[in-house]
Amino acid sequence: AGMGALASLPVFSVNAKAQTSLNELLNTLVKTDPWLTLDATLNQLLPSSATGPSASEIRATAYLHQVMTVQPTEQDEKDFILKGVGWLNGYANSEKSADFAQLSFTDKEQLLRGISRSTAGQNWLNTLLGYIFQAMLSPASYGGNPNGIGWTWLEHQAGFPLPEKGQRYFELPTRARIDLISRVDYDAKRLASSRNPSHQGTKKS
Repeated sequence: AGMGALASLPVFSVNAKAQTSLNELLNTLVKTDPWLTLDATLNQLLPSSATGPSASEIRATAYLHQVMTVQPTEQDEKDFILKGVGWLNGYANSEKSADFAQLSFTDKEQLLRGISRSTAGQNWLNTLLGYIFQAMLSPASYGGNPNGIGWTWLEHQAGFPLPEKGQRYFELPTRARIDLISRVDYDAKRLASSRNPSHQGTKKS
Protein backbone atom coordinates (compact mmCIF):
# COMPACT_ATOMS: atom_id res chain seq x y z
CA ALA A 1 0.00 0.00 0.00
CA GLY A 2 1.19 3.50 -0.72
CA MET A 3 0.78 6.92 0.80
CA GLY A 4 -2.66 7.25 -0.78
CA ALA A 5 -4.01 4.50 1.45
CA LEU A 6 -2.37 6.05 4.49
CA ALA A 7 -3.85 9.48 3.75
CA SER A 8 -7.37 8.05 3.49
CA LEU A 9 -7.30 6.57 6.98
CA PRO A 10 -8.65 8.40 10.02
CA VAL A 11 -5.68 8.86 12.33
CA PHE A 12 -5.93 8.48 16.10
CA SER A 13 -3.40 10.64 17.94
CA VAL A 14 -2.29 9.39 21.33
CA ASN A 15 -1.52 12.11 23.85
CA ALA A 16 2.26 12.61 23.69
CA LYS A 17 2.71 12.62 27.46
CA ALA A 18 0.65 9.46 27.88
CA GLN A 19 2.52 7.76 25.03
CA THR A 20 5.88 8.62 26.57
CA SER A 21 4.74 7.21 29.91
CA LEU A 22 3.55 4.00 28.23
CA ASN A 23 6.81 3.64 26.32
CA GLU A 24 8.82 4.04 29.51
CA LEU A 25 6.69 1.45 31.28
CA LEU A 26 7.06 -1.08 28.47
CA ASN A 27 10.80 -0.47 28.16
CA THR A 28 11.07 -1.41 31.83
CA LEU A 29 8.71 -4.38 31.64
CA VAL A 30 10.42 -6.08 28.69
CA LYS A 31 13.69 -6.29 30.59
CA THR A 32 12.33 -9.07 32.80
CA ASP A 33 9.89 -11.96 32.49
CA PRO A 34 7.16 -12.56 31.65
CA TRP A 35 7.28 -9.58 29.28
CA LEU A 36 10.85 -10.24 28.16
CA THR A 37 9.82 -13.62 26.74
CA LEU A 38 6.45 -12.45 25.44
CA ASP A 39 8.08 -9.56 23.59
CA ALA A 40 10.71 -11.87 22.09
CA THR A 41 8.04 -14.36 21.01
CA LEU A 42 5.83 -11.74 19.37
CA ASN A 43 8.83 -10.35 17.49
CA GLN A 44 9.74 -13.85 16.34
CA LEU A 45 6.21 -14.53 15.11
CA LEU A 46 6.19 -11.29 13.11
CA PRO A 47 9.84 -10.28 12.56
CA SER A 48 11.25 -7.28 10.77
CA SER A 49 10.66 -7.50 7.03
CA ALA A 50 11.09 -5.38 3.94
CA THR A 51 7.52 -6.26 2.93
CA GLY A 52 5.56 -5.23 6.00
CA PRO A 53 5.60 -3.98 9.60
CA SER A 54 6.98 -6.13 12.40
CA ALA A 55 5.42 -6.93 15.76
CA SER A 56 7.59 -4.19 17.20
CA GLU A 57 6.36 -1.65 14.65
CA ILE A 58 2.69 -2.44 15.25
CA ARG A 59 3.39 -2.34 19.00
CA ALA A 60 2.05 -5.84 19.56
CA THR A 61 3.60 -6.02 23.02
CA ALA A 62 1.93 -2.77 24.08
CA TYR A 63 -1.39 -4.11 22.79
CA LEU A 64 -0.96 -7.41 24.65
CA HIS A 65 -0.03 -5.53 27.81
CA GLN A 66 -3.32 -3.64 27.62
CA VAL A 67 -5.17 -6.91 27.02
CA MET A 68 -3.59 -8.33 30.16
CA THR A 69 -3.92 -5.27 32.41
CA VAL A 70 -6.73 -2.99 31.19
CA GLN A 71 -9.22 -4.92 29.07
CA PRO A 72 -11.68 -7.32 30.77
CA THR A 73 -9.83 -10.43 29.61
CA GLU A 74 -10.78 -13.77 31.16
CA GLN A 75 -8.39 -14.79 33.94
CA ASP A 76 -7.98 -18.25 32.38
CA GLU A 77 -6.75 -16.62 29.18
CA LYS A 78 -4.22 -14.49 31.05
CA ASP A 79 -3.04 -17.47 33.09
CA PHE A 80 -2.58 -19.52 29.92
CA ILE A 81 -0.47 -16.79 28.30
CA LEU A 82 1.75 -16.52 31.37
CA LYS A 83 2.10 -20.29 31.78
CA GLY A 84 3.31 -20.44 28.19
CA VAL A 85 6.27 -18.27 29.15
CA GLY A 86 7.33 -20.89 31.68
CA TRP A 87 6.83 -23.74 29.22
CA LEU A 88 8.82 -22.01 26.51
CA ASN A 89 11.73 -21.09 28.76
CA GLY A 90 11.80 -24.58 30.24
CA TYR A 91 11.99 -26.04 26.74
CA ALA A 92 14.61 -23.48 25.70
CA ASN A 93 16.81 -24.35 28.66
CA SER A 94 16.48 -28.08 28.04
CA GLU A 95 17.36 -27.71 24.36
CA LYS A 96 19.70 -24.69 24.27
CA SER A 97 20.72 -24.11 27.91
CA ALA A 98 19.41 -20.54 27.82
CA ASP A 99 16.14 -18.65 28.13
CA PHE A 100 14.24 -18.03 24.90
CA ALA A 101 14.94 -14.29 24.69
CA GLN A 102 18.70 -14.88 24.78
CA LEU A 103 18.76 -17.14 21.72
CA SER A 104 19.51 -16.36 18.08
CA PHE A 105 16.74 -15.87 15.52
CA THR A 106 17.39 -19.35 14.10
CA ASP A 107 17.30 -21.05 17.50
CA LYS A 108 14.10 -19.22 18.43
CA GLU A 109 12.45 -20.33 15.21
CA GLN A 110 13.50 -23.92 15.87
CA LEU A 111 12.02 -23.85 19.36
CA LEU A 112 8.71 -22.36 18.23
CA ARG A 113 8.44 -25.07 15.61
CA GLY A 114 9.15 -27.58 18.36
CA ILE A 115 6.48 -26.40 20.80
CA SER A 116 3.95 -26.10 17.98
CA ARG A 117 3.97 -29.89 17.74
CA SER A 118 2.12 -30.13 21.05
CA THR A 119 -1.52 -29.14 21.39
CA ALA A 120 -0.83 -26.73 24.25
CA GLY A 121 2.12 -25.18 22.44
CA GLN A 122 0.17 -24.73 19.23
CA ASN A 123 -2.74 -23.18 21.12
CA TRP A 124 -0.37 -20.79 22.89
CA LEU A 125 1.23 -19.64 19.64
CA ASN A 126 -2.16 -19.28 17.97
CA THR A 127 -3.33 -17.16 20.91
CA LEU A 128 -0.37 -14.80 20.49
CA LEU A 129 -0.88 -14.68 16.72
CA GLY A 130 -4.49 -13.72 17.33
CA TYR A 131 -3.38 -10.78 19.45
CA ILE A 132 -0.90 -9.75 16.75
CA PHE A 133 -3.82 -9.56 14.29
CA GLN A 134 -5.85 -7.57 16.80
CA ALA A 135 -2.94 -5.18 17.30
CA MET A 136 -2.90 -4.60 13.53
CA LEU A 137 -6.63 -3.96 13.32
CA SER A 138 -7.42 -2.07 16.51
CA PRO A 139 -7.34 1.72 16.94
CA ALA A 140 -4.27 3.09 18.71
CA SER A 141 -6.25 3.69 21.90
CA TYR A 142 -5.96 -0.06 22.50
CA GLY A 143 -2.16 0.14 22.59
CA GLY A 144 -1.07 -1.01 19.13
CA ASN A 145 -1.28 0.03 15.48
CA PRO A 146 0.35 3.48 15.79
CA ASN A 147 -0.86 5.90 13.11
CA GLY A 148 -2.77 3.08 11.42
CA ILE A 149 0.41 1.30 10.28
CA GLY A 150 -1.32 -2.09 10.30
CA TRP A 151 -4.33 -0.82 8.35
CA THR A 152 -2.05 0.70 5.73
CA TRP A 153 -0.14 -2.54 5.20
CA LEU A 154 -3.34 -4.58 5.01
CA GLU A 155 -5.09 -1.96 2.86
CA HIS A 156 -7.86 -1.97 5.44
CA GLN A 157 -10.30 0.92 5.76
CA ALA A 158 -10.99 1.59 9.42
CA GLY A 159 -14.31 2.77 10.78
CA PHE A 160 -14.90 6.34 11.87
CA PRO A 161 -14.87 7.95 14.34
CA LEU A 162 -12.12 6.06 16.13
CA PRO A 163 -12.52 5.50 19.87
CA GLU A 164 -10.45 7.40 22.37
CA LYS A 165 -9.82 6.38 25.96
CA GLY A 166 -13.21 6.25 27.63
CA GLN A 167 -14.87 5.10 24.40
CA ARG A 168 -13.22 1.70 23.98
CA TYR A 169 -15.45 -1.37 23.65
CA PHE A 170 -15.10 -2.40 27.29
CA GLU A 171 -16.04 1.14 28.37
CA LEU A 172 -19.26 1.25 26.30
CA PRO A 173 -22.85 0.34 27.25
CA THR A 174 -23.59 -3.36 26.73
CA ARG A 175 -25.41 -3.11 23.36
CA ALA A 176 -22.75 -0.98 21.71
CA ARG A 177 -20.05 -3.23 23.15
CA ILE A 178 -21.58 -6.35 21.58
CA ASP A 179 -21.87 -4.66 18.18
CA LEU A 180 -18.25 -3.50 18.23
CA ILE A 181 -16.88 -6.86 19.37
CA SER A 182 -18.79 -8.55 16.54
CA ARG A 183 -17.30 -6.14 13.99
CA VAL A 184 -13.72 -6.58 15.24
CA ASP A 185 -14.16 -10.36 15.38
CA TYR A 186 -15.43 -10.36 11.80
CA ASP A 187 -12.44 -8.31 10.62
CA ALA A 188 -9.99 -10.59 12.42
CA LYS A 189 -11.53 -13.76 10.97
CA ARG A 190 -11.56 -12.27 7.47
CA LEU A 191 -7.89 -11.32 7.81
CA ALA A 192 -6.92 -14.75 9.16
CA SER A 193 -8.76 -16.44 6.30
CA SER A 194 -7.12 -14.31 3.61
CA ARG A 195 -3.61 -14.49 5.07
CA ASN A 196 -3.69 -18.11 6.36
CA PRO A 197 -0.96 -17.21 8.88
CA SER A 198 1.54 -19.56 10.47
CA HIS A 199 4.12 -18.93 13.16
CA GLN A 200 6.75 -20.30 10.84
CA GLY A 201 7.76 -18.17 7.91
CA THR A 202 5.85 -15.17 9.10
CA LYS A 203 7.40 -12.88 6.51
CA LYS A 204 5.37 -12.15 3.42
CA SER A 205 6.82 -13.54 0.21
